[in-house]
Amino acid sequence: MPELKDIATQVRRDIVRMVHAVQSGHPGGSLGCADYFTALFFKVMKHTPQPFDMDARNQDVFVLSNGHISPVYYSVLARSGYFPLAELSTFRKLNSRLQGHPTTHEHLPGVRIASGSLGQGISVSIGAATAKKLNNDDSLVFTLCGDGELNEGQCWEGIMYAGHKKVDNLILTVDWNGQQIDGPTDKVMSLGDLDAKFFAFGWKVLHMYGNDMEDVVATLEKAKSLTGQGQPIVILMKTIMGKGVDFMEGTHEWHGIAPNNDQLAKAMEQLPATLGDY
Repeated sequence: MPELKDIATQVRRDIVRMVHAVQSGHPGGSLGCADYFTALFFKVMKHTPQPFDMDARNQDVFVLSNGHISPVYYSVLARSGYFPLAELSTFRKLNSRLQGHPTTHEHLPGVRIASGSLGQGISVSIGAATAKKLNNDDSLVFTLCGDGELNEGQCWEGIMYAGHKKVDNLILTVDWNGQQIDGPTDKVMSLGDLDAKFFAFGWKVLHMYGNDMEDVVATLEKAKSLTGQGQPIVILMKTIMGKGVDFMEGTHEWHGIAPNNDQLAKAMEQLPATLGDY
């Protein structure tokens, strides 16, 4: 796993630099999910960056529901070959294809839905997975949502539907970091027993530690092996918000603020440029 870990370290470095450069964006959740994105795009998912195809016939599809963590998404898309690495320097700038939340009208390769209006990604993923079944396409749909995002009722409508319709080519991962924009999820609105809830809706439930690359790869591969068995699959992924930058770790305060120059320097000391900066 050394290569994947090196990629994840560089992705974290990209995230902090991108957000710092424009003094806006969402570093906390992005840093926490860097290992998941790296494992998915560089190891687990069957996908073809070029030429990019919106229909994704015979390719796995990824849907980012919690679109505010776009920095990690853009970094991994660029580094896996969807668009030039240098384009990361345009993040959140006027006329850039790399807006704060992913959009489709800029036609950025790798982005198939506009996201960031929380609660919608699970529904979109179910639609994509159902379309693959209708097209006799045996590839998979992966989607990521936040734990705070599960406060949205639309999520649970989709979860109920997917279980009832046996959408068994869908692998949902919940970033279970215990933090959302206004504070800890347990204080804002407790999620209760997520295992029992997904089980009750007919899903197969797995757990993984999202900041351990070996566990991430092994669990995603296990999830793939369980597809096609009549149940959608959910991975409850424990992560640390801000993982990799010690002063950002474990607090909602870094959900959506940018580091200053001194903080950037401290972060860069902790995140060596393993693959080279954009």
